[in-house]
Amino acid sequence: MIKKISYVLLLAISFALISCKKVPITGRKQVKLLPNSTLNSMALNSYKEFLTTNQLSSDQQNTQMVKEVGKNIQTAVTRYFKATNQVSLLNGYSWEFNLVDDPAVNAWCMPGGKVVVYSGLLPVAKTKDGLAVVMGHEIAHAVANHGNERMSQGLVQQMGGIGLQVALSQKPQATQQLFLGAYGVGTNVAAILPFSRLHESEADRMGLIFMAMAGYNPEEAVPFWQRMASASGGQVPPEFLSTHPSHSTRIKKLREAIPEAKSYAKKYK
Repeated sequence: MIKKISYVLLLAISFALISCKKVPITGRKQVKLLPNSTLNSMALNSYKEFLTTNQLSSDQQNTQMVKEVGKNIQTAVTRYFKATNQVSLLNGYSWEFNLVDDPAVNAWCMPGGKVVVYSGLLPVAKTKDGLAVVMGHEIAHAVANHGNERMSQGLVQQMGGIGLQVALSQKPQATQQLFLGAYGVGTNVAAILPFSRLHESEADRMGLIFMAMAGYNPEEAVPFWQRMASASGGQVPPEFLSTHPSHSTRIKKLREAIPEAKSYAKKYK
């Protein structure tokens, strides 16, 4: 047993040494053990399956709003990456934005830019600026490769460090659940709790910058999260048990990040 644990730790350390990358904008070092091309392929299949088992919204006006806001943020992200000579980081992205008819207050973005917004989110978002807060945040998760980090850690923690292809062939159902959990698609990812709050805060900051560069008002992030706090009836569960920052912590950090977002908007129009 000790030898097995030592092997897994050694494997993880070895991967970390050769797979360390930096998150755009924040510069945080991250470990990605998996090729983005493989995750993009898995995302495409999962996205198609999701859309066949979930009802797309028949509300043309709201559907168009989701697509418009998503496209504007996508354009701003691409413009920024070209200006900073990092456009290769977006290789393999094929953006898609859809609104599903579901009362859940939720949204997510899979690898390669596959985005879903739930209709239950729109009454809380209220405006295009409010929607941009959420879509900027979700797009930031994808651009920062947070799901790759979660998948990488999950393969080490839950499957003993085996490679993705081996995991897919030997444990396809568990690997699929790990994939969906890494991207927040209706799965509890409490097993990787310590990293989740970090990802959420990082996506908040990057998303604020992306929405500002797309021409949306980053100051709307504060009232949006205040509405989210009211909609959720307070912070339940408490922050130390949650994969998300407390509403008060999130709002405080967003207030502090607004000037930075505006400065990016001015520089990368």
